Amino acid sequence: QVQVEESGGGLVQAGGSLRLSCTASGLTFDDHGVGWFRQAPGKEREAVSCLFWTGSKYYAASVKGRFSISIDKVKNTIYLQMNSLKPEDTAMYYCAAGDYCEDSLPTPLNYRGQGTQVTVSS
Repeated sequence: QVQVEESGGGLVQAGGSLRLSCTASGLTFDDHGVGWFRQAPGKEREAVSCLFWTGSKYYAASVKGRFSISIDKVKNTIYLQMNSLKPEDTAMYYCAAGDYCEDSLPTPLNYRGQGTQVTVSS
């Protein structure tokens, strides 16, 4: 049984930084398209970033230049370094894995975690 778990969310002031982590059991991230999406209350799901097993990285326009995705293959952990955070980044952030990356989103969303909340105060 595959389990995906996120951590690292929290409350931060605008301009601050957070690093999200995502681990999995029963799944090797390096074999998939893996990444993050977010969803704020009352809003649609928004792709954030995706990392393909080839090493290619993709970012949504709204986070490009501020967020960085990476993977530690030994630890089977992916990270999302978020810098220069803005109040509009406030959302539940989900880690996900799929077969490939499409429009900065792991596709299809075969596996996902329960999410970690990121709140950015102004």
